[in-house]
Amino acid sequence: MIEGIVEILLVEDNPDDIKLAQYAFHKHHLINVVHIVRDGAEALEFLFCTGRYADRKIEDRPKLVLLDLKLPLVDGIEVLRQLKSNSQTKTIPVVVMTSSREESDVVESYELGVNSYIVKPVDFDQFTDVVQQLGYYWLLLNQSPTLEA
Repeated sequence: MIEGIVEILLVEDNPDDIKLAQYAFHKHHLINVVHIVRDGAEALEFLFCTGRYADRKIEDRPKLVLLDLKLPLVDGIEVLRQLKSNSQTKTIPVVVMTSSREESDVVESYELGVNSYIVKPVDFDQFTDVVQQLGYYWLLLNQSPTLEA
């Protein structure tokens, strides 16, 4: 089990994208703790401290969720819906980072309260630059509300 602060929850099922994101975060010295889940069901367990994450405290929420939409078990739209409809998690910043350019995905994500929607660049350097910029903005510049106990 993970204890304490998780700076980023990366919800991604593509092993190559996971490696690229980890590389970018570490290369630019942005964060210490990235927790990775590979499907939407595990993401919900992590965020709501259930199942294999029942020992976590909801107060130890991530500072940022990077969410792919096309996930096994539970899709990213449903993860976003549940995350943003719960009073304990709705203020966690969520950035959808997906390969989908479908207008319906963009619209629905924003209607559900996503903070940003980014289409993953295919190029290695562009991908790592995007991840670095996301980390810099959301972890260092953005001011998030504190969680009330």
